[in-house]
Amino acid sequence: MRRLVDRLLAAGGVQAGRLRDCGVSAGSDVRLADLHRLPFVSKQDFWDYYPFGLRTAADEDVVCVHGTSGTLGRATLVPYTARDIAVWAEVMARALGGAGVTRRSFVHCAYGYGLFTGGLGVHHGATRIGATVLPVSSGATDRQLRLLLDLRPDVLCCTPSYAIYLGEAFASTGITAEQLSLRVGLFGAESWTEEMRLSIEGLLGLRALNVYGLTEVIGPGVACESLDSEGLLNIAEDHFFPEVVDADGEPLPDGEVGELVFTTLTKTGTPLLRYRTGDVAALAGPVPGSARTLRRMSRVLGRTDDMLVVRGVNVFPSEIEAVLLADRRVAPHYLIVEDLRDRSRPELRIAVEPQDPHDDTALLAAQLTGALLARLGITCIVRVLPPDHIPRAESGKARRLVSWEHDGVVPLPGLE
Repeated sequence: MRRLVDRLLAAGGVQAGRLRDCGVSAGSDVRLADLHRLPFVSKQDFWDYYPFGLRTAADEDVVCVHGTSGTLGRATLVPYTARDIAVWAEVMARALGGAGVTRRSFVHCAYGYGLFTGGLGVHHGATRIGATVLPVSSGATDRQLRLLLDLRPDVLCCTPSYAIYLGEAFASTGITAEQLSLRVGLFGAESWTEEMRLSIEGLLGLRALNVYGLTEVIGPGVACESLDSEGLLNIAEDHFFPEVVDADGEPLPDGEVGELVFTTLTKTGTPLLRYRTGDVAALAGPVPGSARTLRRMSRVLGRTDDMLVVRGVNVFPSEIEAVLLADRRVAPHYLIVEDLRDRSRPELRIAVEPQDPHDDTALLAAQLTGALLARLGITCIVRVLPPDHIPRAESGKARRLVSWEHDGVVPLPGLE
């Protein structure tokens, strides 16, 4: 941490100025116990100092740039040095290793390649281990199915929503999970619930593990569930120091839910001191008695900017998903619509599909309404739509939440 502070001060720029404003003139001024007194960095800083205002490395030391399209089209670009790529490969190799991946494994990587960090992050880690990796990227589902059958990979890496899509595509052709070779999967890039894990495992016959990362910090590999982590994700805390803070930025103890904050201890291209991720989770210590000594985090429960306030009640979309997918009559596809046409009384409308088209949809809608009321404390308007009515995610992240702000522009037919 002290070396990081010294590097930031030497580089000058935004973070150095904020440190000096806090009275920090050298890394030796910083103690971990006082970390909460130091300034944050946020996504807004990437936008305000676009494209490379937070970079500290020299031009000639940058070997690649990754990024995201960003909210409302505002791009977030992050330069990486060769050292950063080595760190990324190391932490992603750890993540794969914790899932039982070895040099003999065959990894089918269906995350997108390109600016998005998902595909290349898995790729770096798999090659670091010495595993065989197929960089198939996302989309072209017919080709994905053929390659999964022909090449017999034992590891699948993609978004959880696309894993569901692949599993349903196999099922539609009469191919069962028992006919596949998959043993384990690392799924991330979007929030998902325990209920979705069970759906993926049932469809594909594998052990579904959660991987977490974000471009600003490094990409996938910041944390990952392992076969022995008891449902939490091991954080690569020797590279990414974690904190959880409340809405006012005050630190929270382990076990309490708040916003994840990461400090990139070893990153050299775009090092960040106390980056507010916007992701909501809780921290925990290592598994008691385990050989793994890394701290752990819960799955991401939502995002601070995704939290809905409906008639004074705070609601995370993940809470809604947990209720929907706990009912085995509900297919793993849904859409949450924040109905803001009457802002004096906003509503939550939720579209789902039945697993069995012959089910009593009126009864299902009524029972889901009751279950959501019990969990959330508010009444939602549930619509059970015909099968294949809700758009699927053939590539990238599933769109689970939309706003309905104007009459005449219906986000999805059947919501009225």
